Amino acid sequence: MAKQDKLRWGVAHIYSSYNNTIIHITDISGSETISKASGGMVVKAHRLESSPTAAMTAAKMAAEGAKEKGINAIHIKVRAPGGHNGPNNAGPGGQAAIRALSRAGLRIGVIEDVTTLPHDRCRKKGGKRGRRV
Repeated sequence: MAKQDKLRWGVAHIYSSYNNTIIHITDISGSETISKASGGMVVKAHRLESSPTAAMTAAKMAAEGAKEKGINAIHIKVRAPGGHNGPNNAGPGGQAAIRALSRAGLRIGVIEDVTTLPHDRCRKKGGKRGRRV
């Protein structure tokens, strides 16, 4: 990248669960959508929506849309379902999406995990005596 190129920053919000991967690129404030894509937009079978391959293709689509609008550098926020009963670790598509975004020619700034964590939770399912197996 040459010195005269001015970096125009955006934020890539990557939501990665075990069912799907959603890549949403916004401006730096996060209020205006620049481009978005998901695993379900690029594969036919529902079971493949969360796969790393689908995530890479979706990230490539989102990156192309962002580059068309002049974004050439991004901060990344990765989110897993989280909450009081979702898994706190990102699905299989998260890492693949980050790799695809960097390969697409976007400069990467900060990568952070923004998974929601409960401060105190609702009552867990399973009843008074827990889940009997």
